[in-house]
Amino acid sequence: MPPTRWRADPMNKQLSRRGFLASSAGLVIGLTLPMAGRAQSGAALAFEGDGTEGTFAPNAFVRVAPDDTVTVMIKHIEFGQGPNTGLATLVAEEMDADWSQMRAESAPANTELYKNLAFGMQGTGGSTAMANSYMQMRKAGAAARAMLVAAAAEEWGVPASEISVENGTVSHPDGHSSGFGALAEKAAMQTVPQDPAVKSADQFRLIGTDLPKLDTAAKSNGTATFTMDIYRDGMLTVVVAHPPKFGATVASYDDAEALKVPGVEAVHQIPQGVAVYATSTYAAIKGRNALTVEWDDSAAETRSTDEMYEAFSAAAAEGGRDAEVHGDGAAGIAGAAQVIEAEFRFPYLAHAPMEPLDGVLEVREDGAEAWMGSQFPTLDLSAIAGPLGLDPASVKINVLYAGGSFGRRAQDTAHFASELAEIGKAAGPGTYKLVWTREDDIHGGYYRPLTVHRFRAGLDEGGALLGWENVVANQSIMAGGPMAQMMQDGMDPTSYEGSSNLPYDLGHSRVGWAAQENPVSVLWWRSVGHSHTGYAAEVFLDMVLEAQGKDPLQGRLDLLREDGDRYRGVLEKVAEMAGWDGTTVRDGKGYGIALVKSFNTYVAEIAEVSDQGGFPKVHRVWCAVDCGVAVNPNVIRAQMEGGIGYGLGSVLFDEITLGDGGEVQQSNFDTYRMLRIHEMPEVVVEIIQSDADPTGVGEPGLPPIGPAVANAWRALTGKTVTRLPFTANMEA
Repeated sequence: MPPTRWRADPMNKQLSRRGFLASSAGLVIGLTLPMAGRAQSGAALAFEGDGTEGTFAPNAFVRVAPDDTVTVMIKHIEFGQGPNTGLATLVAEEMDADWSQMRAESAPANTELYKNLAFGMQGTGGSTAMANSYMQMRKAGAAARAMLVAAAAEEWGVPASEISVENGTVSHPDGHSSGFGALAEKAAMQTVPQDPAVKSADQFRLIGTDLPKLDTAAKSNGTATFTMDIYRDGMLTVVVAHPPKFGATVASYDDAEALKVPGVEAVHQIPQGVAVYATSTYAAIKGRNALTVEWDDSAAETRSTDEMYEAFSAAAAEGGRDAEVHGDGAAGIAGAAQVIEAEFRFPYLAHAPMEPLDGVLEVREDGAEAWMGSQFPTLDLSAIAGPLGLDPASVKINVLYAGGSFGRRAQDTAHFASELAEIGKAAGPGTYKLVWTREDDIHGGYYRPLTVHRFRAGLDEGGALLGWENVVANQSIMAGGPMAQMMQDGMDPTSYEGSSNLPYDLGHSRVGWAAQENPVSVLWWRSVGHSHTGYAAEVFLDMVLEAQGKDPLQGRLDLLREDGDRYRGVLEKVAEMAGWDGTTVRDGKGYGIALVKSFNTYVAEIAEVSDQGGFPKVHRVWCAVDCGVAVNPNVIRAQMEGGIGYGLGSVLFDEITLGDGGEVQQSNFDTYRMLRIHEMPEVVVEIIQSDADPTGVGEPGLPPIGPAVANAWRALTGKTVTRLPFTANMEA
């Protein structure tokens, strides 16, 4: 019996939806398609939301249109880090498509189809987009290619083994040739291969090349759609008055003056604060400014930053719980002839993405639809459905481009989606755009945790390293939320990652963690724990090497464990790039080196720094990165450059401080200082050639820049910066 085929019918949306879901659900790599559905798997010719008659959809990721364009459904949010381009490259490689025909589209919220294989839910983070998708997307492309070839073989009456595909053209030596689109209908009749063969590395034509990013043009000409661009008929803009202190709640409010503001339609109290609904953003903000709110501070944080530092420092001095112990641990320092000690202090940091948090929600009696830059769609879907009393199946999330995140949108508590749902619940059916202003973002918490590192190292009489201890005191990001299940015996590895598992032979060593509790909300920040552990460990290591009279490069190389080949590779490469000769100061400039592995990617950096009026000027940075197979070197270099710039701004200028009484003292870019264009150093990036599976590049460029600059500054001036940012240290 011939396989069943269905065609989209605009008069029968339900048939279209059922056909698409039946065909797609069985094509997620690793799932077995039910026998009854095999003929339709990928046979979908157009589906709801596509609207193009004749579109060939062989699986959840690949769409081939009649005009030969290939659209890849990207399961990871695109906010500048490149998954649209990187994942489309994998599909194009295995399909033997021409890059000019490739397109990318954000996948909607659908955990079954689009889950992150590293998380088990749909979400982006931890530099896992490429790592978890590498083989999945290649097999999706290979399956599509195999079905197109099978269709051509049937159409032309020739063996499939004689057919070739190159640059988007399917051809046979007898003269037959076709684009993908002309074969779409017949390809839809083919059985989907369950485990298609993929290319060997020596067959790659696109992987490893500098392909232009697919979304550059749209982002440059203004046609790319961000949440802030969404306007729907009858939509009200909403801003929320949040408590000025963490842990405070609404005691009472008076909205009389707010309701007098032209354009303000309503005011409602929600669990997060007091929401003002208006016909424009301007009116909503004016209405919020006119509110009178009394806050209950009885459970609020009222300590200042300085008070927190002292409390965290005392906790670190007590030693905390064992996170990692080798040999005799801290006891190995007891007999040392020389003990080196240091304490490092790291402030709360805001993410400050260019586009603050925003979302649009349409609430109907039978469901809801949202448009937002959702980083964790699985969690956001439930967070919207819950307050509205809806079945999650009746909620749709359209994942849009986002103007940066750096961790800000990766909310395990889905607090923004919850707030979006609450404004819909309070006002009833309608369409609402929730907007956080820059001040809301800077004041709003979910910061990188304030952290104190306490170090000790012991040397024997000959200068050999006997022992090493690092105690970290900070808040857990995971505790109290859905991610708490990832903690191990109450220990949060993201709090001290990068302090543990160092590549060096440190003798007897111990890493401790002193967990701190605080109403200030915290969240992963670009490179998470490595953003502070990389700085602390690599700056302290330089102090130890100086005490030993060793060269910073050779000292690191000498300490590397036997399994440290990839660490050695990036260290030796960056030294070669910078012309390192063991001289840390020359021609009025200091040179510092740092080595950090994060998210399974190895990065070494050397910074060139001068002293300009008592403050460092960073002129050049050399960066060597080993991230396995370099799918798109252009994207990798861009991410290293971006991580270096973002990280440099944070160590030089950025901190969130709480004043006496516990209120945040920063509010916008005038008080939360970002790196400016003239302060961006020249960056030279070299990628280590590798055949290892690809790892992440969105975050690993950041951790080494701070310690590289600090080590250069110390070599140049003799000053060790132990409290970040540099501005706070200079003032001290």
